[in-house]
Amino acid sequence: DRDMDMMAADCTTKSLDAVLRHSANLPEGTPQVRGYDFNQGVDYNTLLQSYYTSGFQATNFGKAVHEINTMIEKKVEPQSPEEDENPINLNPCERERTGCTIFLGYTSNMISSGIRETIRYLVQHNMVDVLVTTAGGVEEDLIKCLAPTYLGDFSLRGRELRPNGINRIGNLLVPNNNYCKFEDWLMPILDQMVLEQNTEGVKWTPSKMIARLGKEINNPESVYYWAQKNNIPVFSPALTDGSLGDMIYFHSYKNPGLVLDIVEDIRRLNLQAVLAKKSGMIILGGGLIKHHIANANLMVTTTPDEAVFFGETENLLGWQPK
Repeated sequence: DRDMDMMAADCTTKSLDAVLRHSANLPEGTPQVRGYDFNQGVDYNTLLQSYYTSGFQATNFGKAVHEINTMIEKKVEPQSPEEDENPINLNPCERERTGCTIFLGYTSNMISSGIRETIRYLVQHNMVDVLVTTAGGVEEDLIKCLAPTYLGDFSLRGRELRPNGINRIGNLLVPNNNYCKFEDWLMPILDQMVLEQNTEGVKWTPSKMIARLGKEINNPESVYYWAQKNNIPVFSPALTDGSLGDMIYFHSYKNPGLVLDIVEDIRRLNLQAVLAKKSGMIILGGGLIKHHIANANLMVTTTPDEAVFFGETENLLGWQPK
């Protein structure tokens, strides 16, 4: 019994050492976890700052806020005397050079949803310099100027919606009549583009076409109305991957000959990074838009100065800004 008691005491001591092990000191300045205290009222700036110390994904959001604020601070920095004395602008998009060229990329669902209005605000107020999106990211904005998108439900079945001419994007509903209106609006513009190509030698690219569509829609609710108005280039290398592609296809039988040059566009996009004083990337989604912006920034450096990625996947790519 005595031996059993000694073994039990020894095990208890080891258990206590394991469970109540003394902590090593964390590095000085390690942030403490603390959320926002609403007893202070609602201060949105302080609220966003508090995300950094809230833990879990809120901390990553807080880091994103810090990165984007750094981009903005660099963007509004005054130019050096040397830069003021040498005003030559080599940018083919003729954008005024700032302390930080901000690339904003987003997938089409951002425009289909209410995030469209946030993107429009950024473009309207010249807060970004380059846009990269998919075909849907272009056409959904223009279609919304012609007819609304409605709220539905994720569980609605396509086999029941489609016979009634209703399309579902997640929990959003788009009547097929919207696309019919889009075709009626777009076809005369495509006719004019072919005419200008054949009679004036205009060389169309996807970005030039998007700028033209933004001008033609002439609606201040449109992202691309403000993009062309503020001379912000919009790049979409897969512009035919959507309703726009369907319309271009149908039009090619009615009035063939339209040419869109993607080579000129890749030169224009890459030069936005090459000629930038500093660059920042804000990526909403993945795939084409992420790769297109990241690759442009590889033309001059291994990483941009600041980068923020919003997505649904784990951080397995190992991308780390400098």
